[in-house]
Amino acid sequence: MLEQARLAAARSVNTILTATYWEIGRRIVGFEQKGARRAEYGKRLLERLAQDLTYRFGRGFGYSNLNLIRQFYLTYQCRHLILQSPIGELSKGIPQTASAIFPLSWTHYVRLIGLDDEPKRGFYEDEARRAGWSVRQLDRLINSMLYERVALSKKRENCLKKRRALEIS
Repeated sequence: MLEQARLAAARSVNTILTATYWEIGRRIVGFEQKGARRAEYGKRLLERLAQDLTYRFGRGFGYSNLNLIRQFYLTYQCRHLILQSPIGELSKGIPQTASAIFPLSWTHYVRLIGLDDEPKRGFYEDEARRAGWSVRQLDRLINSMLYERVALSKKRENCLKKRRALEIS
């Protein structure tokens, strides 16, 4: 019972962090960059923002992480249903809605945003969610080119069934 409670708590925290990172990315693009994919002064902006956030909140807001957060928003901006409330009201109702919109961990999404092909990214996201893949499993299957093998397979469903059977055993 305690292990299940701890796992549920960790998932809730991760869901809220992922939704918050999406919102931070939205604000970087929307407010700081005035909607442009990249502000002319983008690197300086993120460096300054990284300094400010690190000073105020501590680790986790360095330039590279803010760049990932910004890229996360740009990659998943169509999922705008999450947060319509001001940032100060983040805790109200997020776990229910955000967990449906972002069912994977932040680390999963960091790995997925590196995939340029949207159908490929969608395939891995769907399979990771459905099968409960860890980030390590997701990484291994991306590197083994599962998407390409399934796409090339004439018997796509059989290929997926074999892959799923391996997950069970």
